[in-house]
Amino acid sequence: MTQPEHLRLEVEGGIATLTIDRPEKKGAITYQMLFDFVGLVREVAERDDARVLILTGTDGCFCAGTDLANLETIPGKERGVRGEAHEEDVWWPLVACPKPVIAAIDGPAVGMGAEFSSQCDVRIATPRARFAWNFVHRGLVPDTGAGSWLLPRLLGPQQALRLLYSGDFLSADEALEAGYVAQIVEPEQLAERARELAMSFLQGSPFSQKRIKELVYQGMTRSVEEHMGAHVEALKECFASEDHQEGVRSFLEKRPPRFVGR
Repeated sequence: MTQPEHLRLEVEGGIATLTIDRPEKKGAITYQMLFDFVGLVREVAERDDARVLILTGTDGCFCAGTDLANLETIPGKERGVRGEAHEEDVWWPLVACPKPVIAAIDGPAVGMGAEFSSQCDVRIATPRARFAWNFVHRGLVPDTGAGSWLLPRLLGPQQALRLLYSGDFLSADEALEAGYVAQIVEPEQLAERARELAMSFLQGSPFSQKRIKELVYQGMTRSVEEHMGAHVEALKECFASEDHQEGVRSFLEKRPPRFVGR
């Protein structure tokens, strides 16, 4: 896939980095950018040479939400939703991606930017990061549905509703205290720390990581009985996999494993 405007995808050493590259607009997303963004995440999901995805912005930026100037070119009554409810990878492309996803956030994550951050598996940030689900100020509900479904599970319903009702900002320190971000680092350390985290994920089996991600996200809506049924099936698949055989063999031979994702 060719590199679209304002988005950059780079893959090196098993790590894919998707950069929202529109600093003049603080990473604000147009309709075309959103279409391209979903396409690039799908590409990462399908590429064998990409084991982990890092989502980031440029210096001091992440994603300031939807570009309202672009939105204004489409009359309100003609603004359709981006897909059908069952099309998970259109609404939540980062959750649907079967690989670990890390958000490296250096600046405001507002509106859709906050939604993108919620869809990532692990978030690290700089002191310049801040988060706002300000859809209520635009007469909207959270536009991907992540704010109304994932956010209460990440922060608890009371904290999530406070942010959703008010549209107030959550600072980097508040996000760390609430457990929304895993770590705060200085801006000049962000890329390195994100890569270190990604490298730690590369030590694991992609076969099991894919199933772990499915079990965690799908387990949020299942009963314990349903979850354990899915768990047993996943465990059977793991026992029969090449990655499991390699994991055991490498331990006995006292060497690093060479996982193949099968």
